[in-house]
Amino acid sequence: MASTLLKQKNNAFSVVLFIELWERFGYYGMQSILALFLSQHMKFSDYDANLLIAAFGTMTYAAPALGGWIGDKILGNQRAMLYGSIILALGYLLLASAMHYTGGIYITMAIISTGNGLFKPNAATLVRRIYEDDDSQLDVAFTLYYMAVNVGSTVSMLLCPYLKDHYGWDAAFIACFVGLLLGIINYSLTKKKLVSYVSSKDQQPISASILTYIFLGIIASIALITVIITFPKVAQWCVIGAAILILALWVQMYFKIDSTYRSGLRIVYLLTFEGMLYYVFYQQMSTSLTFFALRNVDLSFSIGSYHLFNWSPGQFQALNPIWIMLLSPILAKLYATLGRKQKDFSIATKFIAGFFFVAVGFFIWWIACVYTQTPHVSSWVMVGGYFFLSLGELLTSGLGLAVVARYVPASINGFMTGSYLMASGVAMYIGGIIANIAAPPDMNNLSSEKTLIIYQGLFLNLLCLAGIALVILLLFLPILRKWNKQYKQDMLR
Repeated sequence: MASTLLKQKNNAFSVVLFIELWERFGYYGMQSILALFLSQHMKFSDYDANLLIAAFGTMTYAAPALGGWIGDKILGNQRAMLYGSIILALGYLLLASAMHYTGGIYITMAIISTGNGLFKPNAATLVRRIYEDDDSQLDVAFTLYYMAVNVGSTVSMLLCPYLKDHYGWDAAFIACFVGLLLGIINYSLTKKKLVSYVSSKDQQPISASILTYIFLGIIASIALITVIITFPKVAQWCVIGAAILILALWVQMYFKIDSTYRSGLRIVYLLTFEGMLYYVFYQQMSTSLTFFALRNVDLSFSIGSYHLFNWSPGQFQALNPIWIMLLSPILAKLYATLGRKQKDFSIATKFIAGFFFVAVGFFIWWIACVYTQTPHVSSWVMVGGYFFLSLGELLTSGLGLAVVARYVPASINGFMTGSYLMASGVAMYIGGIIANIAAPPDMNNLSSEKTLIIYQGLFLNLLCLAGIALVILLLFLPILRKWNKQYKQDMLR
C-alpha cells in the first residue's frame, strides 16, 4: 500500500517536474544571452545592462508574491501554473520579434516577469501538496526537483549561445518559446495524474467575470512592470517599496496567524533573510561573470597541449546547472541517509556551509585575477569558481522553498513562497548594483589588462561580503535552534 501511494505521488511529481524543466529551459536560455544581447546588439553600456537585468530579475522574483496569492485564493495552484506558462511562452516568442526595438524589449521582459509570477510559486506549492505528509521526503523531493529542472537550463544555456553565434539572436529566443511549448503540450496530456493533489480552488469552475478581472490584472501588471524596468529611478524606489511591503505583510501575517505557527514563521522569516543574501552573489552569473567571461577568460578548454573545445561567453553560465545536477543526487542521498539515522543537519547549518562555499568560489576568481600571467584567466578557473558557487546555491536557495514548505501551514504556502521569491528579487537588484563596481562608463574601450584589474576588485569585494554574511549566520544559529525547538513543541500540542 505504501509503495503504491509513493508511486502515485512520484507520478504526480513528474507532471510538475516536466513542465518546470521546460519552463527553466526557456528562462535560462534567454538569461544566458541577455547581458550579451543588451551589450552587443542593443548597444547598452555594462552599467545600464546590469541595472536593467537587475530590475528585470527583481520584478521576475517579486511577481510571485501576488501570483502565489492568486493561486491560493482565486485560480487554484494548478490553473495559475498553466496560465503562467502560456504567458511565458508568449513572452519568449515576442522577444524574438521585438528585438530591434528598445521599447519592445521592455514590454516583452515585463510579459516574462508577469508569467513567472503566476508560474513559479504555484508549481512549488503543488510539489509541497504532493509530499506534505513527509518532511524528510519533502527535502529529498525539493533537492531532486532543483536538480532535474537544471537539466532544462543546462541544455538551453549551451544551445542558445550556440544558436546566437551561428543563426542569430532571434533563433535563440525562438528556441526558448519552442521548449516551453513542448512542456505545455506534455502537461495537457498528463495533468490527470495531479487530480488527487490539487486544491479545492482548482476543482471549482472559474466564472467569466473572474477571468475578465484576471486578464485585466495581467495587462495592468505588464504595463506597470514595463514602466518600472524602463526607468532605473522608478525601479530603485520600487525595490525599496517592495522591501517595506514584505516586512509589513510579514508582520501582519505573524499577528493574524494562529499562535501555534508563529515559531515556524519566525524561522521562515530569518532563513528567508539569510537565503536572499545568496541572490546578491547569484546575480553575478548573468551580469559581471558573463562580462568577465567576455573580456578576461580564455574561451578555450585544453588539457596540457591538447585542445578540447571552445565556449561562447554566455555558455559559461551553464556551469551552474551542470554542477547542480552532479551535486544534487549526492546531497539528496546524504540527506536521506542522515534522516534515517536521525542525524540530519539543520537547514540553518546547511545555510552556513553554503555561504562558506560561496566565499571559496569568489576567492578562486579573485586569486586567479591576481596571479594570472596574461589578461585572460584559464577557462578552468570558471569551472572551479562555479563549482563552489553552485554548491553554495544548493545549500541555501536550493533549500529555501523547503523551508517554507516545512514551517508554514498549507493555507498560506503560496503566499509565503511568493514572498520568499520577492525577497530574493530585492537581493538580486542589490546584486546588480554591486556588479556595477566593474562597470565604468568606458568599459568597452578599456584594454584587457585594465578590465582584469577592475574585475579583481569586484571579486575581492564579493569575497568580503560573503565572509560577513557567514559571520552573521553563525551569530544567528543559536537563535534558530531555540526557535526550532519551540516549533516542535508547538506542533505536538
